[in-house]
Amino acid sequence: MLLSSFSLSGCGIGYLLQAGKGQWQVLHAREPLDKLIASDSTDAALKARLTMAREARDFASRELKLPDNGSYRSYSALHRPYVVWNVVAAPEFSIEPKRWWFPIAGTVAYRGYFREASARKFADKLAAEGYDTLVAGVTAYSTLGRFDDPLLDTMMPYSDLQLVGTIFHELAHQLIYVKDDTEFNEAFAMSVEREGLARWLKATGHSEELKDYRRRQDQQAQIIRRFAEGRSQLAALYRETLPPDERRVRKQESLAAITSGVRALEKQLEVRTGYDAWLDSGLNNAHLASIATYFDCVPGFEHLLAQQGDDLGAFYTAVRALGRRPRAERAALCQRQPVN
Repeated sequence: MLLSSFSLSGCGIGYLLQAGKGQWQVLHAREPLDKLIASDSTDAALKARLTMAREARDFASRELKLPDNGSYRSYSALHRPYVVWNVVAAPEFSIEPKRWWFPIAGTVAYRGYFREASARKFADKLAAEGYDTLVAGVTAYSTLGRFDDPLLDTMMPYSDLQLVGTIFHELAHQLIYVKDDTEFNEAFAMSVEREGLARWLKATGHSEELKDYRRRQDQQAQIIRRFAEGRSQLAALYRETLPPDERRVRKQESLAAITSGVRALEKQLEVRTGYDAWLDSGLNNAHLASIATYFDCVPGFEHLLAQQGDDLGAFYTAVRALGRRPRAERAALCQRQPVN
């Protein structure tokens, strides 16, 4: 995930100080991968993961044409479950997320804190103002190449594919970033992650695992479509002129229907979505807005890549050109259908 909350902004001196301190701690803890891998004192399991990550990092620049710099060539142990906690908020009767402005990143649809208590305090404040809120732990982020971002111990619980995919995803943010368009940026990085993983599996001779990966992608797409259908229904409800109490009742009915639909699809596909905590605690607008941020435009980017003959260099050129176009034209990309 992208975090730019260390930037100077009008968010208050307290917010600025916690962000600057948190970023300094991440950078100060860095140790070179080569040094850790060569050291006899490094745990064998960690050494194996770091070796694989180093290979993936080289693959990213060599084969995926992603930035060749110092990012993800070092490791920071933070000794906590997440590096930051992001706050997402949406109005009571809207599926559009609240946005915050930062000088470097522009407008983004979340706000990050290096301490969970601070994130929850801010979320509570927004909830008191009537917003639906979400506090989500984040295991990785990009500073858009302004620093040499390290691998983090928060990333080590990932599966091998998740770890490799995260490296590709975060480097994609360094390659192309459009101010004030979180959805465009995250979907682009997600599309690079998915294409990169497919190429990585082919290159490393894991053809059977590639088949399984693509099957899981299809299952995930079905789940995401179910959330999107529910989000569209809610958007239609919020456009209706109704008394607030009636609107609240119908909102909860719609959210319950989305939950039931996702649970039914889980059972049909015999998978777990990874959204259990949200479904168990009760969906809200902030949850749905967060899912939309990362996935709605991915099929459009996949279509664009196919149009370029799966040439990543040409694809990046097309994405940069699109990034210079008006936001409405970028949004039209989301209407594209998945490429089989």
